[in-house]
Amino acid sequence: MTHIKLPFSFKELQKTEFKIVSAIYAFAILTLISSGNNAHDIPYEFSQAGIRFNYIYNYFIPAVFKYSLLYFSFLLLNFCSLPALYRKTNTGMHLCLIFIVFVFAGLIISVTRTYSQAFLLIRYDTIQDAYEQIFFNGFGYAAWLVVLIAIYVALKNLIFHFANQQERNDLSQQKLEILFGSIIWFAGILFWLATNAGFQVIICWTLISATAIWLFIHSVYELIPQIFDTAKKPLRTYLYKLSGLILISLIATCLLAFLISGRNQLIPIVIAFNLPVQYLITAPLAWQIYKRRNSTAEQIYKLKKELGQTDANLNFLKSQINPHFLFNALNTLYGTALQEKADRTSEGIQKLGDMMRFMLQENMQDKISLIRDLDYLKNYIDLQKLRTSQSVDITISTQIEEQFTELQISPMLLIPFVENAFKHGISLQQPSHIKITLQTKENTLYFDVHNSIHLKSENDPERTHSGIGLENVKQRLMLLYPAKHELLIRESAKEFFVHLTLKL
Repeated sequence: MTHIKLPFSFKELQKTEFKIVSAIYAFAILTLISSGNNAHDIPYEFSQAGIRFNYIYNYFIPAVFKYSLLYFSFLLLNFCSLPALYRKTNTGMHLCLIFIVFVFAGLIISVTRTYSQAFLLIRYDTIQDAYEQIFFNGFGYAAWLVVLIAIYVALKNLIFHFANQQERNDLSQQKLEILFGSIIWFAGILFWLATNAGFQVIICWTLISATAIWLFIHSVYELIPQIFDTAKKPLRTYLYKLSGLILISLIATCLLAFLISGRNQLIPIVIAFNLPVQYLITAPLAWQIYKRRNSTAEQIYKLKKELGQTDANLNFLKSQINPHFLFNALNTLYGTALQEKADRTSEGIQKLGDMMRFMLQENMQDKISLIRDLDYLKNYIDLQKLRTSQSVDITISTQIEEQFTELQISPMLLIPFVENAFKHGISLQQPSHIKITLQTKENTLYFDVHNSIHLKSENDPERTHSGIGLENVKQRLMLLYPAKHELLIRESAKEFFVHLTLKL
C-alpha cells in the first residue's frame, strides 16, 4: 500500500491553468489581428445571401467578443464560482453568479451572431423567426459552455479528492492517472470546440489521447518494471517493445477512425499525429515518471532502514536509563540551585528537564502541537543564551510569534536549523550574531534564521556537534511535506541564511 501524492499542489495547477489559458487567449487575439481580411468562407455566405460583408463588423468584432467571453467565463467559473460550490461556500451567491454568466454569455453570443451570421436572416419566413432561432442557439451554446467547464472542474476536484486518500494501491493509482489523462483530453475538447474545430479534429484528438493514456499506464505498471532490472540496456529494450505496441495501437486507431468517420482521408492524419505524440511525449514521460518513483521508493526504504536502526538505539537507551530517576535528579539539582540562589543555573536545569521530557515523550509521535514544538525550540535557545550571555560581542535576536491555534507539525523539523546556526554562527573570540524569526499566517508557517559564519577552533564545544543535519531535514521535508514546503538556503562568506515556508 502506498500513499498517492501528486507532483503539484492545487494552487500550482491553478497558476498553470491561468498561464495556459491566458497564452491561448493572447494567441487567438494576435492571430485574429494578423489574419487581416481572411475570414474564411464567411464573405462567400454573405454574397450568396445578397448581403454586404464588412470584415470589422461581421467578423473581427464578433470574434473578439467570443474569444473574450470564453476566456473570462472560464476564469470566473473555474477559479471562483465552481470551486466555491465544491467547498459549499456562499452557495446561493455563486449559483446566482453562474446564472448571470449563463445569461450574459447567451446574450453576447446571440447578439454577435446577428452580425457574424447575418446571412442566416433571409433563410427564415420572418425576421422574428430568424432572431428567435439565433438567440435559441446562442443560449444553447452558453449552456454547453457552463456545463463543459463544470465537468472539467468536477474532474479536477475529483483527482485531488482521490489523491488525498491516505492509503491506496497500484490499481487506485492507475485510476487516478487515467482520470488525470481524461482531464487533459477534456481540456483539449474544450479548446477544439472553442475554436470551432471540425468533427474530424475532435475524433483524432480523442483517439490519440486514448492511445497515449493506455500506453502510459501499460508502460509504467507493466512494461518498464519487467525490463528495468533485467535488461542490460533497459531504455533500448523499452523503446523496442513499445514500438510493437504503438504499431498495434496505430492499426486499431486507424480502423476506429474509419468506422467513426466513414472516410479514408482521416487515416493519414491519425498516423501523422499519433506517432510523434507517442514517441516524443508518452514514451519519455512514462520512462521518467517510473524512474522518479523507483528512486523515491529506494530513498524511502533507505530512510526507513535508518529510522529502524535509530529507533532500536533509542529503545536500547530508554531501557538502560530510568527517566524518572533523571527527572528526580534534575529536580534535586534545581532545588539545590534555588537554595544557593543560583538563578541562572536553576533556570537552565528547569529548561533542560523540559527538553528531556519532550525528547522522551512527544518526540516519538508523528505529529505534535506547534505550540509544544516551539516550547522546545525556545528552551534550546534560552540554554544557548545562558552559555553565551557573558560575551558582549554575541547578539542573539528572536522574534517567535505566540501561537494560539492548534496547528500540528512533525517534531524536530525546526530545531536543526537553529542548532546549525549556533554551531557555525557563534564564536567566543569574534563578534557573532543570530537572528531567528517565526510567524504563522492562516495555515502557513514562515521561519527565517540568519547567522554569522566562523571557522571552528579545535577546542570549541560546538565543533563536533552536528544535530540531525540539514540534509536529513531536507529529506524529511520532501517525504512529510511534498509540494507543501519551500526551503531556501543562502550562504556568503560571512553569513548563512535559511528561509522555510511550510503549509501545516
